[in-house]
Amino acid sequence: MPYQSTFPALDIPNVDLWTLIFGQRQRDFSPAKEILISADTDRSYTWDQVRAASAGFGQGLRASWGWNKGDILTFYTPNSIDTPILTLGTLWAGGIVSPANPLYTVDELAFQLRDSGAKGLVTQLDYLPTALAAAKKANLPAHRILLLGPQRHDPSGQARHFSDLVSDPKTTTTTTTTPPVPFQPSADLAFLVYSSGTTGLPKGVGLTHRNMVANVLQASYVEGAQWRCRGGPDGQGDAQLAVLPFFHIFGLTCGLLMSLHEGWRLVVLEGGGRFDLERALAAIQRHRIAFAYLPPPVVLAFAKHEAVGRYDLSSLKCLHSGAAPLTRELTEAVWERLKVPVKQGYGLSETSAVVCCQTADEWAKFMGSVGKLMPGMEAKVVDEEGKEVKDGEPGELWLRGPNVFPGYFKRPELTKDAFSPDGFFKTGDVFRRDKHGNFYCVDRLKELIKYNGYPVPPAEIEGILLGHSEVADACVIGVEDPGKATEVPRAYVVLREGVAANDGKAHELEEWVAKRVAPHKRLRGGVWFVDKVPKSPSGKVLRRLMREQAKKERRAAGSKL
Repeated sequence: MPYQSTFPALDIPNVDLWTLIFGQRQRDFSPAKEILISADTDRSYTWDQVRAASAGFGQGLRASWGWNKGDILTFYTPNSIDTPILTLGTLWAGGIVSPANPLYTVDELAFQLRDSGAKGLVTQLDYLPTALAAAKKANLPAHRILLLGPQRHDPSGQARHFSDLVSDPKTTTTTTTTPPVPFQPSADLAFLVYSSGTTGLPKGVGLTHRNMVANVLQASYVEGAQWRCRGGPDGQGDAQLAVLPFFHIFGLTCGLLMSLHEGWRLVVLEGGGRFDLERALAAIQRHRIAFAYLPPPVVLAFAKHEAVGRYDLSSLKCLHSGAAPLTRELTEAVWERLKVPVKQGYGLSETSAVVCCQTADEWAKFMGSVGKLMPGMEAKVVDEEGKEVKDGEPGELWLRGPNVFPGYFKRPELTKDAFSPDGFFKTGDVFRRDKHGNFYCVDRLKELIKYNGYPVPPAEIEGILLGHSEVADACVIGVEDPGKATEVPRAYVVLREGVAANDGKAHELEEWVAKRVAPHKRLRGGVWFVDKVPKSPSGKVLRRLMREQAKKERRAAGSKL
Protein backbone atom coordinates (compact mmCIF):
# COMPACT_ATOMS: atom_id res chain seq x y z
CA MET A 1 0.00 0.00 0.00
CA PRO A 2 1.24 3.54 -0.73
CA TYR A 3 2.60 5.59 2.14
CA GLN A 4 0.19 8.27 3.33
CA SER A 5 1.14 11.64 4.79
CA THR A 6 1.18 11.61 8.58
CA PHE A 7 -0.24 15.14 8.64
CA PRO A 8 -4.03 15.69 8.63
CA ALA A 9 -5.67 16.03 5.22
CA LEU A 10 -6.35 19.59 4.08
CA ASP A 11 -9.36 21.05 2.32
CA ILE A 12 -7.97 22.51 -0.92
CA PRO A 13 -10.40 25.20 -2.14
CA ASN A 14 -11.31 25.27 -5.81
CA VAL A 15 -9.83 28.74 -6.41
CA ASP A 16 -7.07 30.29 -8.48
CA LEU A 17 -3.77 31.45 -6.98
CA TRP A 18 -4.65 35.15 -7.06
CA THR A 19 -7.84 34.52 -5.08
CA LEU A 20 -5.98 32.39 -2.54
CA ILE A 21 -3.47 35.17 -1.85
CA PHE A 22 -5.54 38.32 -2.28
CA GLY A 23 -9.16 37.18 -1.97
CA GLN A 24 -11.40 37.55 1.05
CA ARG A 25 -10.24 35.46 4.01
CA GLN A 26 -9.35 35.82 7.65
CA ARG A 27 -5.78 37.10 8.07
CA ASP A 28 -3.76 37.66 11.21
CA PHE A 29 -1.68 40.48 9.70
CA SER A 30 -2.53 43.99 8.57
CA PRO A 31 -2.78 44.74 4.81
CA ALA A 32 -0.76 47.86 5.63
CA LYS A 33 2.16 45.69 6.77
CA GLU A 34 5.44 46.24 4.93
CA ILE A 35 5.84 42.94 3.06
CA LEU A 36 8.52 43.35 0.36
CA ILE A 37 11.77 45.07 1.28
CA SER A 38 14.95 45.62 -0.71
CA ALA A 39 17.91 44.46 1.36
CA ASP A 40 20.14 47.33 0.22
CA THR A 41 17.85 50.28 -0.50
CA ASP A 42 14.85 51.99 1.03
CA ARG A 43 12.46 50.59 -1.58
CA SER A 44 9.57 48.59 -0.13
CA TYR A 45 5.91 47.67 -0.66
CA THR A 46 3.15 46.98 1.80
CA TRP A 47 0.91 43.96 1.23
CA ASP A 48 -1.90 46.27 0.08
CA GLN A 49 0.44 48.04 -2.35
CA VAL A 50 1.51 44.71 -3.84
CA ARG A 51 -2.12 43.76 -4.42
CA ALA A 52 -3.00 47.12 -5.96
CA ALA A 53 0.12 47.35 -8.11
CA SER A 54 -0.31 43.77 -9.34
CA ALA A 55 -3.89 44.42 -10.40
CA GLY A 56 -2.74 47.66 -12.02
CA PHE A 57 -0.11 45.84 -14.05
CA GLY A 58 -2.64 43.20 -15.05
CA GLN A 59 -4.98 45.93 -16.26
CA GLY A 60 -2.13 47.44 -18.25
CA LEU A 61 -1.37 44.13 -19.95
CA ARG A 62 -4.95 43.77 -21.05
CA ALA A 63 -5.35 47.38 -22.12
CA SER A 64 -1.97 47.96 -23.80
CA TRP A 65 -1.13 44.51 -25.16
CA GLY A 66 -4.57 42.99 -25.59
CA TRP A 67 -3.54 40.23 -23.20
CA ASN A 68 -5.61 37.05 -23.44
CA LYS A 69 -6.19 34.18 -21.08
CA GLY A 70 -3.36 31.68 -21.45
CA ASP A 71 -0.81 34.14 -22.86
CA ILE A 72 2.69 33.55 -21.48
CA LEU A 73 5.04 36.14 -20.03
CA THR A 74 8.66 34.99 -19.63
CA PHE A 75 10.77 36.41 -16.78
CA TYR A 76 14.50 36.69 -17.52
CA THR A 77 15.63 38.61 -14.47
CA PRO A 78 17.47 38.31 -11.18
CA ASN A 79 15.50 38.96 -8.01
CA SER A 80 13.74 42.29 -7.63
CA ILE A 81 11.01 43.45 -5.28
CA ASP A 82 9.08 44.29 -8.46
CA THR A 83 9.07 40.62 -9.55
CA PRO A 84 6.08 39.63 -7.36
CA ILE A 85 4.05 42.52 -8.79
CA LEU A 86 4.56 41.46 -12.40
CA THR A 87 4.12 37.79 -11.49
CA LEU A 88 0.80 38.26 -9.70
CA GLY A 89 -0.31 40.88 -12.23
CA THR A 90 0.16 38.38 -15.05
CA LEU A 91 -2.05 35.91 -13.18
CA TRP A 92 -4.64 38.65 -12.59
CA ALA A 93 -4.79 39.16 -16.36
CA GLY A 94 -5.34 35.45 -16.96
CA GLY A 95 -1.79 34.82 -18.11
CA ILE A 96 0.88 32.22 -17.37
CA VAL A 97 4.28 33.07 -15.88
CA SER A 98 7.35 31.30 -17.29
CA PRO A 99 10.55 32.01 -15.29
CA ALA A 100 13.97 31.69 -16.96
CA ASN A 101 17.44 31.64 -15.48
CA PRO A 102 19.04 35.11 -16.02
CA LEU A 103 22.36 33.36 -16.66
CA TYR A 104 20.98 31.76 -19.82
CA THR A 105 22.77 32.38 -23.09
CA VAL A 106 20.97 33.81 -26.11
CA ASP A 107 20.27 30.35 -27.53
CA GLU A 108 19.03 28.95 -24.21
CA LEU A 109 16.62 31.84 -23.69
CA ALA A 110 15.48 31.77 -27.33
CA PHE A 111 14.62 28.08 -26.98
CA GLN A 112 12.36 28.75 -24.00
CA LEU A 113 10.68 31.69 -25.74
CA ARG A 114 9.98 29.60 -28.84
CA ASP A 115 8.93 26.46 -27.02
CA SER A 116 6.51 28.28 -24.73
CA GLY A 117 5.19 30.65 -27.40
CA ALA A 118 5.79 33.59 -25.05
CA LYS A 119 3.94 36.82 -25.83
CA GLY A 120 6.29 39.01 -23.81
CA LEU A 121 9.57 39.10 -21.92
CA VAL A 122 10.54 40.76 -18.64
CA THR A 123 14.17 41.59 -17.89
CA GLN A 124 16.45 44.24 -16.39
CA LEU A 125 18.66 46.75 -18.17
CA ASP A 126 21.90 44.86 -17.54
CA TYR A 127 20.40 41.76 -19.17
CA LEU A 128 18.76 43.56 -22.08
CA PRO A 129 21.37 42.78 -24.79
CA THR A 130 20.87 39.03 -24.34
CA ALA A 131 17.11 39.48 -24.05
CA LEU A 132 16.96 41.46 -27.31
CA ALA A 133 19.08 38.94 -29.19
CA ALA A 134 17.03 36.00 -27.91
CA ALA A 135 13.75 37.76 -28.68
CA LYS A 136 14.92 38.38 -32.23
CA LYS A 137 15.76 34.68 -32.67
CA ALA A 138 12.34 33.75 -31.30
CA ASN A 139 10.50 36.32 -33.48
CA LEU A 140 9.30 38.23 -30.41
CA PRO A 141 9.05 41.98 -31.15
CA ALA A 142 11.40 44.19 -29.12
CA HIS A 143 8.47 46.35 -27.99
CA ARG A 144 7.18 43.29 -26.11
CA ILE A 145 10.16 43.47 -23.74
CA LEU A 146 9.55 45.08 -20.36
CA LEU A 147 12.12 46.29 -17.85
CA LEU A 148 11.72 46.07 -14.10
CA GLY A 149 13.89 47.38 -11.29
CA PRO A 150 15.07 50.95 -10.61
CA GLN A 151 16.74 51.50 -14.01
CA ARG A 152 13.87 52.65 -16.20
CA HIS A 153 15.43 53.94 -19.42
CA ASP A 154 16.57 51.78 -22.34
CA PRO A 155 19.15 53.84 -24.27
CA SER A 156 18.26 51.98 -27.48
CA GLY A 157 14.61 52.97 -27.10
CA GLN A 158 13.39 49.44 -27.83
CA ALA A 159 12.23 48.22 -24.41
CA ARG A 160 10.18 50.13 -21.86
CA HIS A 161 9.72 49.97 -18.13
CA PHE A 162 6.73 48.01 -16.82
CA SER A 163 5.46 51.07 -14.99
CA ASP A 164 4.72 52.65 -18.39
CA LEU A 165 1.83 50.22 -18.68
CA VAL A 166 0.28 51.41 -15.43
CA SER A 167 0.25 54.36 -13.10
CA ASP A 168 2.88 54.55 -10.35
CA PRO A 169 2.59 51.18 -8.58
CA LYS A 170 2.97 52.91 -5.21
CA THR A 171 -0.19 54.94 -5.82
CA THR A 172 -2.40 52.53 -7.76
CA THR A 173 -5.75 52.42 -5.99
CA THR A 174 -7.69 49.71 -7.82
CA THR A 175 -9.65 47.55 -5.40
CA THR A 176 -9.99 44.60 -7.76
CA THR A 177 -9.55 41.37 -5.80
CA THR A 178 -10.43 38.72 -8.40
CA PRO A 179 -9.19 38.09 -11.93
CA PRO A 180 -11.36 39.45 -14.73
CA VAL A 181 -11.44 36.04 -16.43
CA PRO A 182 -12.76 32.81 -14.92
CA PHE A 183 -10.25 30.07 -14.18
CA GLN A 184 -10.56 26.31 -14.08
CA PRO A 185 -8.01 25.77 -11.28
CA SER A 186 -7.40 22.11 -12.10
CA ALA A 187 -6.90 22.73 -15.81
CA ASP A 188 -5.49 26.24 -16.28
CA LEU A 189 -1.75 26.79 -15.87
CA ALA A 190 -0.36 29.41 -13.50
CA PHE A 191 3.33 28.71 -14.17
CA LEU A 192 5.38 27.10 -16.90
CA VAL A 193 8.80 26.35 -15.43
CA TYR A 194 11.52 24.68 -17.45
CA SER A 195 13.33 21.66 -16.09
CA SER A 196 16.43 20.35 -17.83
CA GLY A 197 16.44 16.66 -18.63
CA THR A 198 19.04 14.10 -19.53
CA THR A 199 18.07 14.48 -23.19
CA GLY A 200 19.75 17.88 -23.17
CA LEU A 201 16.63 19.86 -24.07
CA PRO A 202 14.73 21.58 -21.24
CA LYS A 203 11.09 20.60 -20.91
CA GLY A 204 8.23 22.78 -19.76
CA VAL A 205 6.62 21.76 -16.49
CA GLY A 206 3.03 22.99 -16.50
CA LEU A 207 1.80 23.83 -12.99
CA THR A 208 -1.91 24.52 -12.63
CA HIS A 209 -3.52 26.97 -10.25
CA ARG A 210 -4.69 24.02 -8.17
CA ASN A 211 -1.16 22.61 -8.00
CA MET A 212 0.18 25.91 -6.67
CA VAL A 213 -2.74 26.59 -4.33
CA ALA A 214 -2.35 23.10 -2.87
CA ASN A 215 1.39 23.44 -2.29
CA VAL A 216 1.13 26.88 -0.72
CA LEU A 217 -1.49 25.54 1.69
CA GLN A 218 0.50 22.37 2.35
CA ALA A 219 3.63 24.35 3.15
CA SER A 220 1.57 26.84 5.13
CA TYR A 221 0.28 24.06 7.37
CA VAL A 222 3.75 22.62 8.02
CA GLU A 223 5.90 25.75 7.88
CA GLY A 224 3.65 28.76 8.24
CA ALA A 225 2.47 28.48 11.82
CA GLN A 226 5.95 28.53 13.32
CA TRP A 227 6.88 31.87 11.73
CA ARG A 228 3.53 33.62 11.62
CA CYS A 229 3.65 36.83 13.65
CA ARG A 230 6.73 35.81 15.61
CA GLY A 231 8.89 38.22 17.49
CA GLY A 232 6.90 39.74 20.31
CA PRO A 233 5.27 43.16 20.45
CA ASP A 234 7.13 44.65 17.47
CA GLY A 235 5.81 41.88 15.16
CA GLN A 236 9.13 41.85 13.34
CA GLY A 237 10.25 38.29 14.05
CA ASP A 238 8.84 36.77 10.86
CA ALA A 239 11.34 38.20 8.39
CA GLN A 240 12.65 35.86 5.69
CA LEU A 241 15.77 36.57 3.66
CA ALA A 242 15.17 35.92 -0.04
CA VAL A 243 18.44 34.29 -1.07
CA LEU A 244 16.89 31.81 -3.48
CA PRO A 245 16.10 33.09 -6.98
CA PHE A 246 12.45 33.61 -7.84
CA PHE A 247 13.01 31.87 -11.19
CA HIS A 248 13.65 28.62 -9.29
CA ILE A 249 10.55 26.76 -8.09
CA PHE A 250 11.98 26.61 -4.54
CA GLY A 251 12.36 30.39 -4.32
CA LEU A 252 9.12 31.02 -6.17
CA THR A 253 6.95 28.94 -3.84
CA CYS A 254 8.72 29.16 -0.49
CA GLY A 255 9.93 32.71 -0.93
CA LEU A 256 7.62 34.83 -3.06
CA LEU A 257 4.26 33.07 -2.76
CA MET A 258 4.50 31.87 0.83
CA SER A 259 5.49 35.32 2.07
CA LEU A 260 2.52 36.99 0.41
CA HIS A 261 0.14 34.32 1.66
CA GLU A 262 1.49 34.23 5.22
CA GLY A 263 2.24 37.92 5.61
CA TRP A 264 5.95 37.36 6.22
CA ARG A 265 8.32 40.24 5.61
CA LEU A 266 10.43 39.20 2.60
CA VAL A 267 13.80 40.94 2.50
CA VAL A 268 15.07 40.57 -1.06
CA LEU A 269 18.72 40.41 -2.11
CA GLU A 270 18.24 42.19 -5.42
CA GLY A 271 20.47 41.94 -8.46
CA GLY A 272 22.36 39.15 -10.14
CA GLY A 273 25.88 37.81 -10.17
CA ARG A 274 27.51 35.53 -7.64
CA PHE A 275 26.08 35.09 -4.15
CA ASP A 276 27.64 37.67 -1.84
CA LEU A 277 27.89 36.26 1.68
CA GLU A 278 28.81 39.54 3.34
CA ARG A 279 25.84 41.23 1.73
CA ALA A 280 23.56 38.49 3.07
CA LEU A 281 25.08 38.71 6.55
CA ALA A 282 24.65 42.48 6.58
CA ALA A 283 20.99 42.06 5.60
CA ILE A 284 20.42 39.55 8.43
CA GLN A 285 21.91 41.99 10.92
CA ARG A 286 20.14 45.08 9.59
CA HIS A 287 16.68 43.58 9.09
CA ARG A 288 16.74 41.12 12.01
CA ILE A 289 16.12 38.11 9.77
CA ALA A 290 14.54 35.12 11.52
CA PHE A 291 14.86 32.43 8.86
CA ALA A 292 15.93 31.69 5.30
CA TYR A 293 15.63 28.96 2.70
CA LEU A 294 19.08 28.13 1.33
CA PRO A 295 21.00 25.73 -0.93
CA PRO A 296 23.77 23.63 0.72
CA PRO A 297 26.71 25.78 -0.53
CA VAL A 298 25.32 28.75 1.40
CA VAL A 299 24.83 26.56 4.47
CA LEU A 300 28.50 25.63 4.07
CA ALA A 301 29.44 29.31 4.16
CA PHE A 302 27.52 29.81 7.41
CA ALA A 303 29.45 26.89 8.87
CA LYS A 304 32.97 27.83 7.82
CA HIS A 305 33.42 31.33 6.39
CA GLU A 306 35.36 33.70 8.62
CA ALA A 307 33.08 36.64 7.78
CA VAL A 308 30.19 35.06 9.72
CA GLY A 309 31.82 36.01 13.00
CA ARG A 310 31.79 39.73 12.17
CA TYR A 311 27.99 40.11 12.15
CA ASP A 312 25.19 39.98 14.70
CA LEU A 313 23.14 36.95 13.65
CA SER A 314 21.28 36.59 16.96
CA SER A 315 17.90 37.11 15.25
CA LEU A 316 18.27 33.86 13.28
CA LYS A 317 15.96 31.14 14.54
CA CYS A 318 16.24 28.55 11.79
CA LEU A 319 17.74 27.82 8.37
CA HIS A 320 16.11 25.50 5.86
CA SER A 321 18.17 23.70 3.23
CA GLY A 322 16.80 22.47 -0.06
CA ALA A 323 17.48 22.21 -3.82
CA ALA A 324 20.15 19.52 -3.23
CA PRO A 325 21.02 16.99 -0.50
CA LEU A 326 22.64 18.29 2.70
CA THR A 327 25.17 16.30 4.70
CA ARG A 328 24.83 15.63 8.41
CA GLU A 329 28.29 17.12 8.94
CA LEU A 330 27.21 20.52 7.61
CA THR A 331 24.10 20.51 9.78
CA GLU A 332 26.17 19.82 12.87
CA ALA A 333 28.81 22.41 11.93
CA VAL A 334 26.25 25.22 11.71
CA TRP A 335 24.70 24.21 15.03
CA GLU A 336 28.10 24.13 16.75
CA ARG A 337 28.97 27.59 15.44
CA LEU A 338 25.69 29.50 15.61
CA LYS A 339 23.33 27.30 17.64
CA VAL A 340 20.87 27.66 14.76
CA PRO A 341 18.95 24.58 13.57
CA VAL A 342 19.34 23.61 9.92
CA LYS A 343 16.42 21.52 8.76
CA GLN A 344 15.96 20.02 5.35
CA GLY A 345 13.29 19.46 2.71
CA TYR A 346 12.84 17.89 -0.70
CA GLY A 347 10.94 19.01 -3.75
CA LEU A 348 10.80 19.18 -7.52
CA SER A 349 9.55 21.50 -10.22
CA GLU A 350 7.00 18.79 -11.04
CA THR A 351 5.55 18.94 -7.51
CA SER A 352 5.14 22.74 -7.33
CA ALA A 353 8.16 22.60 -5.03
CA VAL A 354 7.64 21.03 -1.63
CA VAL A 355 7.23 17.24 -1.21
CA CYS A 356 8.77 16.63 2.22
CA CYS A 357 9.84 18.93 5.02
CA GLN A 358 11.38 18.57 8.44
CA THR A 359 9.72 20.50 11.24
CA ALA A 360 11.77 22.71 13.53
CA ASP A 361 11.25 20.38 16.49
CA GLU A 362 12.45 17.24 14.66
CA TRP A 363 15.56 18.39 12.77
CA ALA A 364 17.98 17.06 15.41
CA LYS A 365 16.13 13.83 16.14
CA PHE A 366 16.06 12.77 12.48
CA MET A 367 19.16 14.52 11.18
CA GLY A 368 19.82 13.71 7.53
CA SER A 369 16.15 13.21 6.80
CA VAL A 370 14.19 15.48 4.45
CA GLY A 371 11.18 15.08 6.71
CA LYS A 372 7.67 13.80 6.17
CA LEU A 373 5.28 13.99 3.22
CA MET A 374 3.22 17.14 2.83
CA PRO A 375 -0.47 16.87 3.82
CA GLY A 376 -2.59 15.03 1.26
CA MET A 377 0.36 13.38 -0.50
CA GLU A 378 0.97 9.68 -1.16
CA ALA A 379 4.25 7.98 -1.97
CA LYS A 380 5.66 4.65 -3.04
CA VAL A 381 9.26 3.49 -2.79
CA VAL A 382 9.68 0.86 -5.50
CA ASP A 383 12.28 -1.48 -6.97
CA GLU A 384 13.27 -1.69 -10.63
CA GLU A 385 10.09 -3.61 -11.43
CA GLY A 386 7.84 -1.04 -9.79
CA LYS A 387 7.12 -3.19 -6.74
CA GLU A 388 7.03 -1.52 -3.34
CA VAL A 389 9.95 -2.24 -1.03
CA LYS A 390 9.93 -2.58 2.76
CA ASP A 391 10.57 0.27 5.22
CA GLY A 392 14.25 1.09 5.35
CA GLU A 393 15.01 -0.36 1.93
CA PRO A 394 16.03 1.99 -0.91
CA GLY A 395 14.01 2.40 -4.09
CA GLU A 396 12.73 4.97 -6.55
CA LEU A 397 10.33 7.50 -5.04
CA TRP A 398 6.92 7.80 -6.72
CA LEU A 399 4.50 10.56 -5.73
CA ARG A 400 0.82 11.40 -6.02
CA GLY A 401 -1.05 14.41 -4.66
CA PRO A 402 -2.81 17.69 -5.49
CA ASN A 403 0.51 19.52 -5.95
CA VAL A 404 1.83 17.07 -8.58
CA PHE A 405 1.82 18.54 -12.09
CA PRO A 406 -0.45 17.13 -14.84
CA GLY A 407 2.27 16.80 -17.46
CA TYR A 408 5.03 18.27 -19.59
CA PHE A 409 4.16 21.13 -21.93
CA LYS A 410 3.53 19.87 -25.47
CA ARG A 411 5.38 16.62 -24.64
CA PRO A 412 2.72 13.87 -24.31
CA GLU A 413 5.28 11.09 -24.80
CA LEU A 414 7.36 12.35 -21.87
CA THR A 415 4.25 12.79 -19.74
CA LYS A 416 3.17 9.21 -20.38
CA ASP A 417 6.59 7.84 -19.40
CA ALA A 418 6.72 10.00 -16.26
CA PHE A 419 3.64 8.47 -14.61
CA SER A 420 2.74 4.98 -13.46
CA PRO A 421 -0.56 3.42 -14.60
CA ASP A 422 -2.13 4.34 -11.26
CA GLY A 423 -1.09 8.00 -11.53
CA PHE A 424 2.12 8.21 -9.49
CA PHE A 425 4.85 10.54 -10.74
CA LYS A 426 8.19 8.76 -11.04
CA THR A 427 10.77 11.10 -9.55
CA GLY A 428 13.86 9.19 -10.64
CA ASP A 429 15.31 9.73 -7.15
CA VAL A 430 16.25 6.93 -4.77
CA PHE A 431 14.83 7.21 -1.24
CA ARG A 432 14.24 5.14 1.85
CA ARG A 433 11.61 5.69 4.55
CA ASP A 434 11.93 4.96 8.24
CA LYS A 435 9.23 3.61 10.56
CA HIS A 436 8.43 7.15 11.76
CA GLY A 437 7.48 8.36 8.29
CA ASN A 438 10.69 10.28 7.56
CA PHE A 439 12.21 10.09 4.09
CA TYR A 440 15.94 9.99 3.32
CA CYS A 441 17.45 10.84 -0.06
CA VAL A 442 19.90 8.09 -1.06
CA ASP A 443 20.84 8.84 -4.67
CA ARG A 444 19.46 9.86 -8.05
CA LEU A 445 18.43 7.52 -10.80
CA LYS A 446 18.34 10.40 -13.20
CA GLU A 447 21.66 11.47 -14.61
CA LEU A 448 20.96 15.15 -14.21
CA ILE A 449 23.80 16.97 -12.46
CA LYS A 450 22.93 19.62 -9.88
CA TYR A 451 25.45 22.41 -9.37
CA ASN A 452 24.43 24.62 -6.43
CA GLY A 453 20.88 23.41 -6.99
CA TYR A 454 20.88 24.37 -10.69
CA PRO A 455 20.30 21.55 -13.19
CA VAL A 456 23.04 20.65 -15.66
CA PRO A 457 21.98 18.13 -18.36
CA PRO A 458 24.98 15.98 -19.30
CA ALA A 459 23.83 15.35 -22.87
CA GLU A 460 23.77 19.08 -23.59
CA ILE A 461 27.40 19.53 -22.55
CA GLU A 462 28.42 16.38 -24.42
CA GLY A 463 26.81 17.77 -27.55
CA ILE A 464 28.79 20.99 -27.23
CA LEU A 465 32.05 19.10 -26.75
CA LEU A 466 31.31 16.96 -29.79
CA GLY A 467 31.04 20.17 -31.78
CA HIS A 468 34.77 20.72 -31.27
CA SER A 469 36.78 19.54 -34.27
CA GLU A 470 39.30 17.63 -32.14
CA VAL A 471 36.82 15.72 -29.94
CA ALA A 472 35.86 12.20 -31.00
CA ASP A 473 33.62 11.30 -28.07
CA ALA A 474 32.61 12.63 -24.67
CA CYS A 475 30.84 11.70 -21.46
CA VAL A 476 29.84 14.21 -18.78
CA ILE A 477 29.07 13.25 -15.19
CA GLY A 478 28.70 14.98 -11.85
CA VAL A 479 31.43 14.55 -9.24
CA GLU A 480 31.08 15.64 -5.63
CA ASP A 481 33.14 18.62 -4.47
CA PRO A 482 32.96 18.57 -0.64
CA GLY A 483 34.77 21.90 -0.46
CA LYS A 484 31.86 23.54 -2.25
CA ALA A 485 29.13 21.22 -0.94
CA THR A 486 27.84 20.55 -4.44
CA GLU A 487 28.26 18.43 -7.52
CA VAL A 488 30.38 19.84 -10.34
CA PRO A 489 30.29 18.74 -14.00
CA ARG A 490 33.30 16.78 -15.27
CA ALA A 491 33.94 15.69 -18.86
CA TYR A 492 35.68 12.51 -19.97
CA VAL A 493 36.86 13.13 -23.52
CA VAL A 494 38.21 10.97 -26.33
CA LEU A 495 40.38 13.06 -28.65
CA ARG A 496 40.68 12.48 -32.36
CA GLU A 497 43.74 10.56 -33.55
CA GLY A 498 46.88 12.64 -33.59
CA VAL A 499 45.67 15.24 -31.06
CA ALA A 500 47.84 15.45 -27.94
CA ALA A 501 46.14 15.03 -24.58
CA ASN A 502 47.64 17.54 -22.16
CA ASP A 503 46.70 20.22 -19.65
CA GLY A 504 46.60 22.88 -22.33
CA LYS A 505 44.09 20.91 -24.39
CA ALA A 506 41.96 20.28 -21.29
CA HIS A 507 41.88 24.00 -20.52
CA GLU A 508 41.02 24.77 -24.15
CA LEU A 509 38.01 22.45 -24.02
CA GLU A 510 36.86 23.88 -20.68
CA GLU A 511 36.91 27.35 -22.25
CA TRP A 512 35.16 26.05 -25.38
CA VAL A 513 32.24 24.91 -23.24
CA ALA A 514 32.28 27.98 -20.96
CA LYS A 515 31.72 30.32 -23.92
CA ARG A 516 28.62 28.39 -24.98
CA VAL A 517 26.71 27.76 -21.76
CA ALA A 518 25.37 29.50 -18.69
CA PRO A 519 27.93 29.73 -15.84
CA HIS A 520 26.42 26.91 -13.77
CA LYS A 521 27.03 24.48 -16.65
CA ARG A 522 30.80 25.05 -16.88
CA LEU A 523 33.13 22.10 -16.45
CA ARG A 524 34.25 22.92 -12.93
CA GLY A 525 35.21 19.27 -12.44
CA GLY A 526 37.68 19.54 -15.31
CA VAL A 527 38.31 17.65 -18.52
CA TRP A 528 39.85 14.17 -18.22
CA PHE A 529 41.07 12.27 -21.25
CA VAL A 530 40.17 8.61 -21.84
CA ASP A 531 40.64 6.10 -24.63
CA LYS A 532 36.99 5.10 -24.78
CA VAL A 533 33.56 6.17 -23.51
CA PRO A 534 31.58 3.16 -22.23
CA LYS A 535 28.35 2.57 -24.15
CA SER A 536 25.54 0.04 -24.30
CA PRO A 537 24.92 -2.09 -27.41
CA SER A 538 22.33 0.47 -28.50
CA GLY A 539 24.88 3.27 -28.26
CA LYS A 540 23.68 4.85 -25.02
CA VAL A 541 26.45 6.45 -22.96
CA LEU A 542 26.84 4.48 -19.72
CA ARG A 543 27.47 7.37 -17.36
CA ARG A 544 27.02 5.04 -14.39
CA LEU A 545 30.27 3.27 -15.31
CA MET A 546 32.05 6.59 -15.59
CA ARG A 547 30.81 7.60 -12.15
CA GLU A 548 32.16 4.34 -10.75
CA GLN A 549 35.50 4.98 -12.47
CA ALA A 550 35.61 8.49 -10.99
CA LYS A 551 35.10 7.07 -7.49
CA LYS A 552 37.95 4.60 -8.00
CA GLU A 553 40.23 7.39 -9.23
CA ARG A 554 39.31 9.48 -6.19
CA ARG A 555 40.11 6.65 -3.80
CA ALA A 556 43.34 5.83 -5.59
CA ALA A 557 44.46 9.45 -5.44
CA GLY A 558 43.40 9.86 -1.82
CA SER A 559 41.47 12.94 -2.92
CA LYS A 560 38.11 14.24 -1.85
CA LEU A 561 37.19 14.98 -5.42
